[in-house]
Amino acid sequence: MTQQTSNLRVRRTQKLLREALVELIEERGFEALTIGEITERAMVSRAAFYRNYQDKYDLVEQIFAEAMNALISAVGKLGQEHPADAWVRFFEHIAQYERLYRALLGSKGSPWFVRKMRESMTDLITERGRIPHRPDISADHNHTFSDGFVPDLVSTLFVESITWWLEQGKPYIPKEIAMRTSLLAAALFREASTWH
Repeated sequence: MTQQTSNLRVRRTQKLLREALVELIEERGFEALTIGEITERAMVSRAAFYRNYQDKYDLVEQIFAEAMNALISAVGKLGQEHPADAWVRFFEHIAQYERLYRALLGSKGSPWFVRKMRESMTDLITERGRIPHRPDISADHNHTFSDGFVPDLVSTLFVESITWWLEQGKPYIPKEIAMRTSLLAAALFREASTWH
């Protein structure tokens, strides 16, 4: 088997598993799912599942890692482009996997996933010391927050914005929800920068 054929097979298996995961979360909720149910729905073997993922949490974590990698990559280029573009790309990723994120963040979703998403975003905000914001706000608004309160609050704002946006049927395009959320985050950072 050629490398290209093998890569296509892996991608197809991953796609089937992801689709099965979303369907089953929508039907039964994340916590109740078993690997057997996911593989049966995807029509792939358990061995194929375990060649790609350790467990259902790893499956979800790898999907979310794609979103975080896209965001981190975009945030790394903040000096070269409009800062909010990073968040637009992040919300575009969320829109691309809308069913998955709606399922995981919704009432049948996983508290584990919500925590993981918040922690990842908190780490990103803490590491960067800033949140992308409007260009007319001074670039001096880079801050470090030793107690983690503000980064955790901002990450919660983004997770809740995503959840609301998906539950409402995406009433705003990704650019609009990204701008609104990043402006609210920037306001939080501005206020927190006045604290002593």
